[in-house]
Amino acid sequence: MKTTAPAPAPAPTTRALAWCLHLLLLGLLALTAVRAAAGSGPHPGAVPAAAAVCALVYAAGPLLPAVARSRRAAALWLAAVGGVWLVLLALSADAVWLAFPLYFLQLHLLPPRTGTAAVAATAVAAVGGFAAHQDSFGAAMAIGPLLGAAVAVAVVRGYQALYRESDARRRLIEELTAARADLAAAQHTAGVLAERERLAREIHDTLAQGLSSIQLLLRAAERALPDTPSNASRYVGQARRAAVDNLAEARRFVAALAPPALDGATLSDALGRLCAATGGRQGPAAAFRVVGDPVPLPTAHDVALLRVAQSALANTVRHAGAARADVTLTYGGGQVALGVADDGRGFDPARLPAPDPETGGYGLGTMRARVRSLGGTLTVASAPGDGTVLTARLPLDTPSAHPAPEARP
Repeated sequence: MKTTAPAPAPAPTTRALAWCLHLLLLGLLALTAVRAAAGSGPHPGAVPAAAAVCALVYAAGPLLPAVARSRRAAALWLAAVGGVWLVLLALSADAVWLAFPLYFLQLHLLPPRTGTAAVAATAVAAVGGFAAHQDSFGAAMAIGPLLGAAVAVAVVRGYQALYRESDARRRLIEELTAARADLAAAQHTAGVLAERERLAREIHDTLAQGLSSIQLLLRAAERALPDTPSNASRYVGQARRAAVDNLAEARRFVAALAPPALDGATLSDALGRLCAATGGRQGPAAAFRVVGDPVPLPTAHDVALLRVAQSALANTVRHAGAARADVTLTYGGGQVALGVADDGRGFDPARLPAPDPETGGYGLGTMRARVRSLGGTLTVASAPGDGTVLTARLPLDTPSAHPAPEARP
């Protein structure tokens, strides 16, 4: 048993052991009283009375909350039980058997050293009381109480060791459970953030750019009215087609699929159509060319390079004021490179404005994050008045190249 006061909510095993101890002590008291009342020993009236008092004092312990909460109160209660037991031992030799449950009580409620000393004192008292009733002393008289004391100490110390090991294991399981819960929460958070980042990239590279293009076309239609309604109608038609294309893009990235431009087409075909569409929507003349021998690319590479080209050309239309843009797809040297160059007004890459939900400014950061996720690099060379050259490079053989970034967590 434990060397500290009983816990407020003991385990089922502890409660069972406690009830066994109660029943053992009360049963021995009843046996002592019955034997004395039957005339098998001296003091047939005093022994049952002393046994009854001892039972009452003992029964008060489990009923008093202070005994369970305070080691001092438990020690006082044990002293009272021991005192009554000594009186009973003085009246009847049968009381010597009560020493065995008293050993467990003392080891259970008292500190280790104090409990061991109390057990030793109880064993000596039991041996002495039994010898006094026999009017003689022999080694056989000491064997029973001393052996019982040794067994009690061994059992309690073994139980304490098992309890400590079990408690340590319980704490370890609780820590592992908590760590597992924390890991699951962290993985969930990472998945949420990854999905949020994916949606942010897709919205920026598709819907945001498409809405900007529609806005430019509608403004052109407004300027064409009422003088040239035919031109205004053409701009409105282009805006309608842009809206249809972006609706398809939105459905695709919600379903985590490849862009419609890559359906049944190569990256070169998609980039060529993108350049043609850019030049046809009030944008700069955009030319596309391929350098080197094209090789099949992972879907993730195709998607990333197409999105970079879309974002870069959209920035050219909106901000550069360029007359021409050149898109180059280069294969060679174990990598594929996408270059987008324009002759616009340029800017200082070191003095970019902070991203803002109203004015934008997320394009370069989004492109760089997309390329880095595949182990590539993104460089921007520009200066005020000198145009801009954006280059995205991706390795052709990297472990991260194969899983598509469009897959949902």
